[in-house]
Amino acid sequence: MSTAPIPATDAATNSAAPAETLARTPRRKTSHLKAVPETLEAREALRRRCEEVAGRLDKSTPLTKDQMEQVARRTLDEAGLPESYVGWAMVMLSTAFWKDAVAAVEPSRRLFLLPHCLKHAEGCPAEYDQFGMDCKRCGACSIADFRAEAEAMGYRVLVAEGSPVVMKIIVSGYVDAIVGVACLNVLEKAIDKILLAGIPCMAVPLLSSDCRNTSVDEDWVAEMVRTEYRPAQAQTRSYVHLMRAAANLFERDTLQRIVPPQRSESILTLPEGDQPLQGVDPIAATEAIAYDFLARGGKHSRPFITLAAYDALRGDHCTGPDGAASTEQISDSVRRAAMSIETFHKASLVHDDIEDDDAYRYGQPALHHRYGLPTAINVGDYLIGMGYRLVSRESAALGAEVVADILDNLAAAHTRLAEGQGAELIWRDSLDKRLKPIDALKVYALKTSPAFEAALYSGIRMAGDVTPYVDAIRTFCRNLGVAFQILNDLGDWNGDQDNKLLAGGDVLGGRPTVLWALALASLEEADQAELLSTVAEDCSLTPLQRIAKVRKLYQRSGAFDSAQRLVDKHQQRAEAVADEIESEPLRRLLYFLVDTVLERPSEPAPPSPPVVAITSPA
Repeated sequence: MSTAPIPATDAATNSAAPAETLARTPRRKTSHLKAVPETLEAREALRRRCEEVAGRLDKSTPLTKDQMEQVARRTLDEAGLPESYVGWAMVMLSTAFWKDAVAAVEPSRRLFLLPHCLKHAEGCPAEYDQFGMDCKRCGACSIADFRAEAEAMGYRVLVAEGSPVVMKIIVSGYVDAIVGVACLNVLEKAIDKILLAGIPCMAVPLLSSDCRNTSVDEDWVAEMVRTEYRPAQAQTRSYVHLMRAAANLFERDTLQRIVPPQRSESILTLPEGDQPLQGVDPIAATEAIAYDFLARGGKHSRPFITLAAYDALRGDHCTGPDGAASTEQISDSVRRAAMSIETFHKASLVHDDIEDDDAYRYGQPALHHRYGLPTAINVGDYLIGMGYRLVSRESAALGAEVVADILDNLAAAHTRLAEGQGAELIWRDSLDKRLKPIDALKVYALKTSPAFEAALYSGIRMAGDVTPYVDAIRTFCRNLGVAFQILNDLGDWNGDQDNKLLAGGDVLGGRPTVLWALALASLEEADQAELLSTVAEDCSLTPLQRIAKVRKLYQRSGAFDSAQRLVDKHQQRAEAVADEIESEPLRRLLYFLVDTVLERPSEPAPPSPPVVAITSPA
């Protein structure tokens, strides 16, 4: 057997096809792939086999979920084991793949993640905050023992589940590696965002997924936590440093340094909560509110895309071994251009919240609820002007032609976005609620794609000649944006806690969606009339009754399944564009965007009653 590294796609065959040629696996139900080998002996045997396979993988770039699944399937086939162990084998392969990278991180820079369900459900005295469970170390379960040993080694410890809070901690810069315990359902959701970003991660799966008083191979957990620190240079490329650089742009100190307020630095201090703007210079107030809103939160995915595209065509240094130092070398002029994309995005959020009368944004009252409608409109307009100014003043550093090209692209993106939003508003206020799928998709392409396109275009243009990529960028972003928006629609019916308070909120808000259009296109005439009646002005149904009826009709029409197929189609089109990109770093970035932007639920929207979320909308 060869000991040389081999591509992820050929771990079980030793053939030499490049990982990039891997066929993407359409999303489907995965519950049948999450069985855990029943005996410790069987688990240990399969773990050893996965370690052998992982030892022969090419570790220069992170594995995608599809690559990992193909390796897992071939490993199970060779061992004569059932397909149902695919999920478990993927975790073992990933853990072995990243073991040396985790070892190269000091324990004080590692996060140890434990699940709530290891605790005993009855009588647990632990309290919860925004970061998870505060273990009282009562001795009733194994959480305290694991936690005590990890903390003694210097780990940061978190008792929580899910990738969003973990990604937030990683991007904040507090930790550089993760070791954790979780059920296969949670680990599946974490793989895309955490591992694809190149974050070293090891995990031990729980022995069941029933979420109450579950158990784990405790010796494995102890072994994982005791991973000895061995200083070494990172081998696997990672986007973490670029993600941190993008997020850091909107930290208050960085924001003030890179984009000094024109009025006064002191204006950045605003009253807390719903307090009125007393004692604030009225001329400076607009700038103060705008800067405060920019610094509030968000995923900062658009400035990340700009920085990553720029780096991809300027040597790909920020994803390499010296990534942290390389991000420091990015000029403030490039940073400002990246910030401009986010500034336009934040302006659109202010205006969207007004148009939809959303009550919250980033867990706080929306600007029009806090400061009033006229002030919020004005702040949104100010942010648009600020976005253009961030680029227009960089002619000396970036070149007049580069700045003109970027501004023209930003203006085109801005007007297309307004056209898409306008089409949505006109449909919302129209008496005729019929909608064709093709028209819904046109609105999606206008509303969602321009921001992705502007982010990619700006980064590539600052790096050099953008001409060879213009058509590819537009096609890629159109399909990525449409797929993203369809997934957002599907998430709305799962009670998406990142964005919605109520499942089915798009129906209540009167927003045109492809689900609505697909249902009208497939239902019989009587059912179409029934669906249209749910949004009629004289509808006497309560909101929950309306949502229940619409859900039933969507299911009858097959709209959920049709929408999933549309996501697959647009994802495949985006990947086909990425396949043709000659620059390997840029091609890798496009694949990364597909795999992370198009994050979807593991299972289709279930036929359950509406779910009310327990958190404020993001």
